[in-house]
Amino acid sequence: MLNDLISIVGREHVLMDEPMCRHTSFRIGGAAKYFVTVTKEDILIKLLSFLQMKGQQYYVLGNGSNLLVDDRGYDGVIIKLDGEFKEIRVNMEATVQAGAGVLLANLSNTAWKHSLTGLEFAFGIPGTLGGAIVMNAGAYGSEMKQVVKTVRVLNLPQTETPGDTDSFDGTGIIGAGEKTKFESQICEYTCEEMHFAYRHSRMKEIPGIVLSVTLELRKGDAQEIKANMDSFTAQRKEKQPLEYPSAGSAFKRPEGHFAGKLISDAGLKGYRVGDAMVSEKHAGFVINAG
Repeated sequence: MLNDLISIVGREHVLMDEPMCRHTSFRIGGAAKYFVTVTKEDILIKLLSFLQMKGQQYYVLGNGSNLLVDDRGYDGVIIKLDGEFKEIRVNMEATVQAGAGVLLANLSNTAWKHSLTGLEFAFGIPGTLGGAIVMNAGAYGSEMKQVVKTVRVLNLPQTETPGDTDSFDGTGIIGAGEKTKFESQICEYTCEEMHFAYRHSRMKEIPGIVLSVTLELRKGDAQEIKANMDSFTAQRKEKQPLEYPSAGSAFKRPEGHFAGKLISDAGLKGYRVGDAMVSEKHAGFVINAG
């Protein structure tokens, strides 16, 4: 397996027994048997075809900020998107094209430097663009669906293996590893076709991987954009336990309520099991206290 992976992605892009605590915002998680960095779309497709043929499970990693990894590790292949997946291109019509591996902070900074508004809310969200699309990430009254024009997706074959472990979340997908012929198709979906809703998108309905996104922003004043970004950052520092490892705000908002307030009203601030603790600063956060 190791030699095959090296032949596909190159020796410098394959690690063995890589501790996942280095790749999650919780700073926990055992070792991944293989940790593979992919820099191009054609290499990604070739890699997935190989893993499908071998019946090998895999997981596509975002920024690890919505992820819990078992202390026992992951007996499969973790795939990290890099290279062309981290490229950002800005054109004259206030649209931005960016790869799925781009950090939202970098994307927001790029928009600000080009006097483009609409992404200020995303500056403090510690995830990648791909993960943000999967879960329609949002903050301070804004969501990704408000700035998305189109999304390029690598659709993957659906499997019906009894007991398989396919799951869809804010970071990517787990491959079931069924030994079937690998067939993939790259499609471009409009914002409407992405079925965006509260912390939901088309990517939670079908197996696939976000490759790149075209965002439609607006011309704005650079100073005002930076002021808004700074204001959101200050609010986060004041209200959120950023000094501890966590996965951010952990719960969906119940209709008509706020999760943090309900948890606080239940008297659970500071409640802990081992070093997993409900933050005393913001009850919507579960933090790693040790």
